[in-house]
Amino acid sequence: MQEIVLGDVTVTRITEYYGSVGMTPETFFPESPEGAWDADWLAPDFLDRENHVCVSAIQTWLLRSEGKTILVDTGVGNHKERPYTPVWSHLDTGFLGNLAAAGVRPEDVDLVVNTHLHVDHVGWNTYLDDRRWVPTFPNATYLMPKADFDFWNPANGHEPNLGRGNQNVFEDSVAPVHEAGQTLLWEDSHRVDANLTLDLAPGHTPGSSVLALDSGGDRALFVGDLLHTALQLVEPDTNSCFCEDPAQARASRRRLLGQAADTNALVLPAHLGGHGGAEVVRDGDRFAIKDWAPFGKL
Repeated sequence: MQEIVLGDVTVTRITEYYGSVGMTPETFFPESPEGAWDADWLAPDFLDRENHVCVSAIQTWLLRSEGKTILVDTGVGNHKERPYTPVWSHLDTGFLGNLAAAGVRPEDVDLVVNTHLHVDHVGWNTYLDDRRWVPTFPNATYLMPKADFDFWNPANGHEPNLGRGNQNVFEDSVAPVHEAGQTLLWEDSHRVDANLTLDLAPGHTPGSSVLALDSGGDRALFVGDLLHTALQLVEPDTNSCFCEDPAQARASRRRLLGQAADTNALVLPAHLGGHGGAEVVRDGDRFAIKDWAPFGKL
């Protein structure tokens, strides 16, 4: 089962990719405490111990709320030229087929939420039509944090910590949607509907954001890349190597995990394999996993 109901919102997990991203824990999470990756519970869902590489999911959260069809993050996409992230270059996955299996055609999508504008969160914003990148979801409004739109726009000349890892992404997955008049660039916070609210949680990128669900007594936080791995649930000061502002990323992660613990909200990151997310509780100045999300394991 890859679908649950939270209050008046149905949440479905749509997978694009699950497996190794070719990075060791030491490379991906250089701030990991010594011995942290030795914990038995991390394998096999989050760590391929035999090959000593991290395991990640690329997935989209499909939400049905107040009659609207909403996608949260759009993965890597097909046929994209990614010279500095070869693991994501020129993919040819069945993502749209997986979406169709959940009963959604591209023209059915009303809203697309990009929690931030990294390579693996905006790819299916567009598809290759002959020789042009065009919006995949022709009737959707794409909600993008303005801070990230400005930061990743090559015309603004920023030098990101990610280096060239995001090369071509703005041009093929962001600009075509904006030029089609389908973007809504929001700042600070944005009310999506009575059940859903977007708020900034900067650090990983300047515009990193969290979509909060609060409906019928149920709560969830779609946290994007606030966490890349389940280890960060229990080691909240551990950043990935891709965080633009490490101190701010740690502060945002602690704040959101504290909110999740205090409100009994599911934490649903973009890249967790296994059950896809978790409930957390406070454990001194850290956090502990109370239970896994009720999705079937990948």
